Amino acid sequence: MESELKDLNSKPSKSQQPDPTHDDVSTKDDSPLLKSDSSSADDILELEKKFAAYARNDVYGTMGRGKLPLKEKLVLGIALVTLLPLRIVLGITLVVVYYLICRICTLFSAPNQEEEQQEDYAHLGGWRRAVIVRSGRFLSRSLLFLVGFYWINDTHKDSANTQENSSTEANNQSEEQERPGAIVSNHVSYLDILYHMSSSFPSFVAKRSVAKIPLVGLISKCLGCVYVQRESKSSDFKGVAGVVSDRVHEAHHSESGPIMMLFPEGTTTNGDYLLPFKTGAFLAGAPVVPVILRYPYQRFSPAWDSISGLRHVVFLLCQFVNHMEVTWLPAYYPSQEEKDDPKLYANNVRRLMASEGNLILSDIGLAEKRIYHAALNGNNSLPSVLHQKDD
Repeated sequence: MESELKDLNSKPSKSQQPDPTHDDVSTKDDSPLLKSDSSSADDILELEKKFAAYARNDVYGTMGRGKLPLKEKLVLGIALVTLLPLRIVLGITLVVVYYLICRICTLFSAPNQEEEQQEDYAHLGGWRRAVIVRSGRFLSRSLLFLVGFYWINDTHKDSANTQENSSTEANNQSEEQERPGAIVSNHVSYLDILYHMSSSFPSFVAKRSVAKIPLVGLISKCLGCVYVQRESKSSDFKGVAGVVSDRVHEAHHSESGPIMMLFPEGTTTNGDYLLPFKTGAFLAGAPVVPVILRYPYQRFSPAWDSISGLRHVVFLLCQFVNHMEVTWLPAYYPSQEEKDDPKLYANNVRRLMASEGNLILSDIGLAEKRIYHAALNGNNSLPSVLHQKDD
C-alpha cells in the first residue's frame, strides 16, 4: 500500500532525494499562500498555470483554503456535526474488523520472507487466503460507500474499442490467455488504493514503516506489499525495482502469485493530467492492465494534490455524495521491442491511457510538486520559479 501521509513541507535541499513511494502533500495549515501582499493572487495564478497538474479548481480553492460562499459554509457546518463523526466511527470500526479477520487468518502462520526486508502473507493458500481476499474486497468497498461513493461507474473496454498497441495481431492472439503481471493506474488520491483493493485486491508498494503501523501493518502484509527500505542495504539486495520486477514476473507466470498494482507516475495529480511514467512496472516485460480513474465533482475535489491530508479527509467526509469513474482497458501485450526497452514500453502505455482517458500529458513530476507546495507555503527562495521559462 502506497503511503501518502508524509509531511513534505520542509524546504527542499540539493542533498534531499525524493522518495519514489511517497506523495508530496502539505500538512501545514498555518502557512501562508505565498506572501501576504498585493502580488500574492497573481503569483498563485502564475504558479497554478506553471504547475497545472497539481492545481485545485474546486470550490475550496488552492490548498483547500479559499474563501467559501455562505451556502457552502452552512453545508460544511452541518456536515461537521453530523456526517463527520458518524463516518469516522464507522470507518475505524471497519478497519478494526478487517484487522481482526487478518489476525485470525494468519494465526500460527509465518510470513513469506524470500526477499531481504520483505515479508507478506499474500502467498497463504486455502480458506485463509480466500477469507482475507473476499472480506478485504467487501470491506474496502464498504469504506468507499461510507465516504459517499454509493455507486462507481466501471467501464471495461475491449480491444476493438481501443487503439492498437505495438504488438502484432498474431502475438495478441497467441498471448490472449496469458495472465497480466501488473495493473497500472493513474494516481489521483489515496482513495485509489481502496478502489483497487475492492476490485482486484492486488499488492502495492509501501514505505517500510507502514508494516509497523498498528492495524494497517498487518493488513499491508496480507496485501503482499513490497516495502521500500531507504537505509543502506547489503550488496546483494536487489532494491525495490528488482523485487517489483520479480513479483510482476511471478504474477504473470503463476496463478498463485499476487498481482501487483503500481502507480507509475509516482505521485498524485488533480486528475486531469498524466505525468511521466517510471519503468518499474514494465521491467519484467509482462503484460499490464491499464486503468484510468476519474473523480467528477461539483463542490469538493477528491483529488489529493495541493491540500493537506487532514483538510482533505475532513472535507471529503463532509461531502454527502462523491463520484468515481473507472475505465479498464484491455491487457497491453508488449512487442519484443518494448520488452527490450522498458522506457519505450512505459511511454507507449502512457500515451494509450492519455488518449483513452482524455488526459493531458505533462512533463513535470514530484520535484516540481515539491517546489509548488513550498512556494504556496511561503518559501521565499522558491518564487523565482515563476519567472523561469517553460521548456
